[in-house]
Amino acid sequence: MTHQSAREIQDEAARWVARMDGAEWSEADEAELARWLDVDPRRQGALLQAQAAWATLDELATASNDDDADGRVAQPGRRRFLIGGGAAIAASVAGSAFLIGQGARYGTEVGEIRRVPLADGSTMVINTASQATVDLEKARRLVRIRQGELWFQVAKDAKRPFLVEAGRIRVQAVGTAFAVRRREAGADIFVTEGVVEAWAEDATAPHIRIAAGEHAFVADNAAVLRSPASATSVYRALAWREGKIDLAGVSLADAAAEFNRYNHRQLVIVDPNIGKESFDGTLRTDDLEGFAMAVHESLGVPIDLSDPNEIRVGRPRK
Repeated sequence: MTHQSAREIQDEAARWVARMDGAEWSEADEAELARWLDVDPRRQGALLQAQAAWATLDELATASNDDDADGRVAQPGRRRFLIGGGAAIAASVAGSAFLIGQGARYGTEVGEIRRVPLADGSTMVINTASQATVDLEKARRLVRIRQGELWFQVAKDAKRPFLVEAGRIRVQAVGTAFAVRRREAGADIFVTEGVVEAWAEDATAPHIRIAAGEHAFVADNAAVLRSPASATSVYRALAWREGKIDLAGVSLADAAAEFNRYNHRQLVIVDPNIGKESFDGTLRTDDLEGFAMAVHESLGVPIDLSDPNEIRVGRPRK
């Protein structure tokens, strides 16, 4: 291929970052991005700088209330801004790009799922209402989950272990794929590839190993609750990566709680007895009405869709 100038690479990197922040980003896009990065080692740095520019625009938008009702620049305008001045913006935040190595912050709003490629070749997918910081250090790669859930596809680097902190819980891998969800008293760990090691900080209990297809909850007091090994159940639990919720065999109360993670409008199961009923199905994370209608049709219970802030299932409002 023709040798590209730094300016051309920066412009392409800006376009990639804009695509990644869109709703249509797919596994095919991810594979295409990986091929693009492999062609020229300069592209990793350019992508990192473009990501820093994108994050900077987010911060500027949040600080201003003049652009948008909720304080954020509308995405199309932000995308045009980054693409139109990709090289200039990337150059202006070249120093800021190193924030990735000093605690770069990533986050999502309620209902938002974001896929982020990291400079070491790893990828993380951030679930709804989640916050984390990333430090790519010389001796290790560290992610601190402040809240929520993230899935990681870790690039192999035996000299730099990949460590995730979620409260007092620690999960470490070299090259594998796994998800960590921070809970109030511990963390859920789902492994899709390879093996991870997990433990509770400052606890005397030994570290545990969790392999592909396994799920474990590690409590802050080092207690461990393992689920039966099942690759199918792990992938179902991680259906959110594709914008879906897999509700195979869960109770209606748990299903409603899961939907409520992704939506400002909330599901309310009025009758506790109905909440104990099981439900099977896969729906989009934003399809609350579809879920309510499915419950109505399968159990014959009333639903109330009149309130824009909630959907009541089980008994009409008095």
